[in-house]
Amino acid sequence: QVQLVESGGGLVQAGGSLRLSCAASGDTFSRTTMGWFRLAPGKEREFVAAISWTGSNVYYANSVKGRFTISRDNAKNTVYLQMNGLKPEDTAVYYCAATAKYGPTSALYGSPPNVAYWGQGTQVTISS
Repeated sequence: QVQLVESGGGLVQAGGSLRLSCAASGDTFSRTTMGWFRLAPGKEREFVAAISWTGSNVYYANSVKGRFTISRDNAKNTVYLQMNGLKPEDTAVYYCAATAKYGPTSALYGSPPNVAYWGQGTQVTISS
């Protein structure tokens, strides 16, 4: 069983930055594809970004490409989402997600996504 705990959410003005962190339990993190999703009020859950377990492959939703950066530190069992140039439409609860061990990145950006573990979410609010 893998537990995911997000942190780093908050309230910032448009144009600002935030860095989300997701700490994972267990000893399979370095062999697990990780990603981020978000859920805004009145909208469907949206894929944001994914990173392969080696860190060599990353994928982004078009809506965040060029503004958000996903990264990971396997020594710390942590995945990050650096968010720059934030817009009011980025306001949402952001969820960390993990595939099963050795899962492909397509498991996260595919439709529907195949997520083995979810975090509890962290609120990100962008004021205009």
